Amino acid sequence: MTNLMIVDDEKNIRLGLKTMIEREFPDQFALFTATQGAEALELYREHGAEIIITDIRMPVMDGITLIEKLSAEPLPASQNERPLIIILSGYEDFEYAKAAIRYQAIDYLLKPIHRDELFTALRQCKDQLARRSLIAEQMAITEGYRLQVQLVRLQDLLMQRDLSKDEIRLWSKEIDFEQYSLPFSVAVLTYKYEDGSRIKKEGLKALAEDLFGSVEGQLNASLLDREGRVVLIGGTQQKFADMSLLASSKGLNGLLIGVSEEGNRLEDLAKCYCQASESLNYSFIYPKTRLIWYAELPKERLFYAIPMEDIRKLGNILGTGREKEISPLLHQIFRIDQLAGIDTQYLEAVSKQINEQVLDEVFRIYGEASVEVIKLYRKVGDLSNFDHFHNYFRSLEQLLSSLDKYIKEIRSAHTEHGDMKEAVAFIEANYHRPLNMAMVSNHVSLNYSYFSEAFKTFTGESFVTYLKKVRIRKAKELIGNGSLKIAEISEAVGFENTRHFSRVFKELEGISPFEYRGKLFVESERFTPQENTGNED
Repeated sequence: MTNLMIVDDEKNIRLGLKTMIEREFPDQFALFTATQGAEALELYREHGAEIIITDIRMPVMDGITLIEKLSAEPLPASQNERPLIIILSGYEDFEYAKAAIRYQAIDYLLKPIHRDELFTALRQCKDQLARRSLIAEQMAITEGYRLQVQLVRLQDLLMQRDLSKDEIRLWSKEIDFEQYSLPFSVAVLTYKYEDGSRIKKEGLKALAEDLFGSVEGQLNASLLDREGRVVLIGGTQQKFADMSLLASSKGLNGLLIGVSEEGNRLEDLAKCYCQASESLNYSFIYPKTRLIWYAELPKERLFYAIPMEDIRKLGNILGTGREKEISPLLHQIFRIDQLAGIDTQYLEAVSKQINEQVLDEVFRIYGEASVEVIKLYRKVGDLSNFDHFHNYFRSLEQLLSSLDKYIKEIRSAHTEHGDMKEAVAFIEANYHRPLNMAMVSNHVSLNYSYFSEAFKTFTGESFVTYLKKVRIRKAKELIGNGSLKIAEISEAVGFENTRHFSRVFKELEGISPFEYRGKLFVESERFTPQENTGNED
């Protein structure tokens, strides 16, 4: 709704104008009235006004003085342009008309006011306000696009090195570097929760800008880098310290900030960004440290050759029952005793080598483990999934311990497989003897109870059932030969007596040994003549 102010020292005129406007333009204007210029000026400062209808001659402050002061008055927060003025006067005075023209009044209306003239003037104001709004919207779109392009170019500039003078001039124009407040510092920010998850990048950008504004920091630019981290350029270094303290007081303990040294030249932007990024990396090493100054980083950072042999040894001891050696070896590989001064690139390189030489190799050889192990494996594979190194290290220890158990289980399963094959071969060779499960489990050197479960898993049947089937299978072969009596066959395949043999045979085959022999005889008689006939043909 458009704010419209009526300024006249005559009450009847004020109320009459207000009533006419409300009837002709219902719900289109928020109307305010004032008795003279000074009162109108205060109302304008408090509420703003897009349109002002003012009398010329008034006590305290006349209309021309009011217009003069409005032209120099700061715009209210709700307005982008000066108010449109309609001047009222009961005198046909050319000097007043000239003043109205000088201050670009929309119209100059003589009292008594004619409705049609007033309404025409107000419609002209509404049309002009609509044009202003359209222009402002188009300019905002254009400016928004310009700023977006500028930020993209600035993002590119942060990665540049060794610029020529011509390139410096070009970049300076593209990012509007002349408008930067100097000196500047660069801060790179991220937000990590304890589980390593992050705040969404656009949300983090808004949070960072709000915090920096709350400590009255002045920004030259705010953008996201190619890794999705927030980059703030500007302000004094103290403002970044104040920002970190404010975040801590609000419980935003996951906000991590790396701050560069100060710069003054365009070519310092890339250098300062690099310093701030490196500083942020070191928040990974120092737990509970939320702001790292580049100037306070160790000047000589320790970087060693990757301990390939130790990493190979780490992979070799998994699954060998030497779990207690894992943690000391990891401490040695990552040089935990020198962690405070070590180069973060060393940690990244070691982590990468462990991923490739140990973790990936385990899954290549032994296949996928449980879902929980796979989830942990995927998380440990990237240092950026953790807020601090000690959380990464603890998770890596946990993963290696789980893999140690997993490999032992796989190897045990392979060993059991060989044991069960040996047990089956022993049964096949000794079925005719008075075998029992104790004898076979002793033969393969396995615990009696454990052997029972393992044998059933391997063969799909209990030991007793499996032995019965082997003996009956052998018995059927002997019956088929036709040279032995049933009692002799029963003894030959390991049964204590013929009665027990017959019962088991019928249980598994559905007929007795005698019936089975008779069946074989009938089949033999039936098919033999056909074979002879075929030979005669």
